[in-house]
Amino acid sequence: METILTDELRALGITQIKATLAGVAFQGDLETAYRACLWSRTANRILLVLSSFEVKSQEDLYNNVQKIDWFEHINPQDSFAVSFSAKNSEAINNTHFGALKVKDAIVDQMRSRFQVRPSINTEQPNIRINVYLNGESAQLSLDLSGESLHRRGYRDVNIKAPMKENLAAAMLLRSGWLEIAKQQGSLIDPMCGSGTLLVEGAMIAADYAPGLLRDYFGFSGWKKHDAQCWNKLKAEAEQRKKIGLEKLPVIVGFDQNRQTVNTALAHVVNAGLQHKIHIERRDIEDAEPAESWKPGLLICNPPYGERLGDEQETAELYKKFGATLKAHFVGWKAAMIISNPELGFRLGLRSQKPITLFNGALECKLLRLDIEENNFFIPKAKTQEERIAQVTELSKVQIQPDHTDSKAPNESVTSEAVADHKTVNTGSEMFANRLKKNLKKLSSWAKQKQITCYRVYDADLPEYAVAIDIYQGDQTWVNVQEYEPPKSIDQHKADQRLAGLLAEIPRILGVTPEHVLLKIRRKQKSTDQYEKHDDRGRFHVIEEGGCKLLVNFEDYLDTGLFLDHRPIRLMIQQQAKGKSFLNLFAYTGSATVHAAMGGAKSTTTVDMSNTYINWAKKNMALNPNQGEHEFIQTDCLEWLSSEAELANRHYDLIFLDPPTFSNSKRMDEVFDIQVDHVQLINNAISLLSPGGILYFSTNFRRFKIDKQALSEYIVEDISPATIPEDFARNPKIHYCWRIKE
Repeated sequence: METILTDELRALGITQIKATLAGVAFQGDLETAYRACLWSRTANRILLVLSSFEVKSQEDLYNNVQKIDWFEHINPQDSFAVSFSAKNSEAINNTHFGALKVKDAIVDQMRSRFQVRPSINTEQPNIRINVYLNGESAQLSLDLSGESLHRRGYRDVNIKAPMKENLAAAMLLRSGWLEIAKQQGSLIDPMCGSGTLLVEGAMIAADYAPGLLRDYFGFSGWKKHDAQCWNKLKAEAEQRKKIGLEKLPVIVGFDQNRQTVNTALAHVVNAGLQHKIHIERRDIEDAEPAESWKPGLLICNPPYGERLGDEQETAELYKKFGATLKAHFVGWKAAMIISNPELGFRLGLRSQKPITLFNGALECKLLRLDIEENNFFIPKAKTQEERIAQVTELSKVQIQPDHTDSKAPNESVTSEAVADHKTVNTGSEMFANRLKKNLKKLSSWAKQKQITCYRVYDADLPEYAVAIDIYQGDQTWVNVQEYEPPKSIDQHKADQRLAGLLAEIPRILGVTPEHVLLKIRRKQKSTDQYEKHDDRGRFHVIEEGGCKLLVNFEDYLDTGLFLDHRPIRLMIQQQAKGKSFLNLFAYTGSATVHAAMGGAKSTTTVDMSNTYINWAKKNMALNPNQGEHEFIQTDCLEWLSSEAELANRHYDLIFLDPPTFSNSKRMDEVFDIQVDHVQLINNAISLLSPGGILYFSTNFRRFKIDKQALSEYIVEDISPATIPEDFARNPKIHYCWRIKE
């Protein structure tokens, strides 16, 4: 968003501007800074740099902070707060310690001069100090914003919204709303949620300064604050707002949820925009403009398909949305933010080049579309199930002995498929050779370790990007998961390769084609493994470490058993004797079964899904064991937070394997493993008995554990020891830590 912020600052008359990574630097007087605080719609914070210096030791930080005369900024009896961040620093790698060092330097200076020390106030201090340490270079600033500028003051802070106000403003600005509004074009959000896009759109159109509703800025209690200058700017902004509100275009929001509509209406009132924005309850299929509304911009933040549930349902919503756009909004412009480009394709409308934006930690694309009849196209109607069926049928045609073409191709195959047949066979032979090589190595290892379920191939050849898992139970089954090919790959060729692969697997692994199951694994940004794909209810019993477990090859993307977690499950089994065990985000409870079979005196299994809690109970019932076993179906985050506060439960062994990201409709808040893991681990550790162990695992490949925030614990990275031989080619399949108090 740096480009948008740069444009904003230029519009405020600022000329000395330099865009930097994730920010913009500019120069000007105090009035210029005040204008930025009051008028920037996309900035998070405005920082006034007081000093830059080198930090090679803790003393360097302390001494350089003391070089500033803090009496110029606050009185001895005032309050302040410090935010400290560090990157690539050898001198200070604990942000909490760095903040304390800055605080001590300020307090010591004031106390030595006035025998009085300022207090700490993290909510609304007189001043907020920001220190950023990059390597040995430190920058100390005064945070003029005080708190993030996205907090305009109109939104209920108790309601978790899907996007921040400054992201909404950025979407509107990048979609050309300002120019459309000047032409009195209408603004419609057909899935308006809490109304953020509508309120931000009205503010932009009305020349309404986004900072006008805020009652606190970081400069409010600063000794150098120029109240007269600030009041002049506010008065000017109030006048501009008054004039702007008189010429607002039509702004309308729809949403199918009554409670959400009420929330949006409350936010409109809070912003003083009642009678300026119309919101009503209406389904997406019924979203259409009145004849009197001038064509303008339709903008929304639709569901991303990240919620737990049926992915097909979200795809159908986008198809309905596309049909609504084509039926009622020809001549309009549209914009929406999505995380899955495939869903955008479902609209059946060509978009401009997508713009990358981040909604929190989630990478998204802003799609901008011109809704014109010559811009329509018919998206492929094939569902995943249809494609799987077609590829499977094609694979039967391609099964030819010894890779020869001695038999005539089946008449049902297209001429294009016949033309590609030799090419496919050549590639299939390369795949077959690699699969044979892997099988020879891993089958010996599996037999020696008494492992019956293992991964035998994982995208070893880029052209054949699939994962192949063998499950040996009552019969032998092969689970094949295709990693969705890039959009640049021709679908027909991708299907040909996949069919060739499916033709080879039964021959090499010695199973019938009916026991080879194919699924398509899209890029996971949520808990895709939980989403239901079928409802056949066929379960099979396999064994692992002496435990019997149920797996399902058809109804879900994953089978009910994460093979890469085999070592940690066995580790838990070996350590569980006589201990109490807690399994959080337990999925089908396989780790619980291992703990019980290892002699745990008690187990507690917690998962949000009733389906998986019942699956876990069935897994437990398959195995003879002693001890008490409790199964709890609830929101794991809420349960863990509540139990951490009560401190009634304690466990000797805890396994914590949360999803990467979730905004399930059954959860109160969006969960992001990178953002929320510290609080999650703290809550889990509060339930540990003295000497207890927490095993924390995640499969988020870009995950970075915050060791500084967890510095009071013993945190040991045991990832290498938990990656089994069959996943050694992919060491980032998961990360795992052993954590103790």
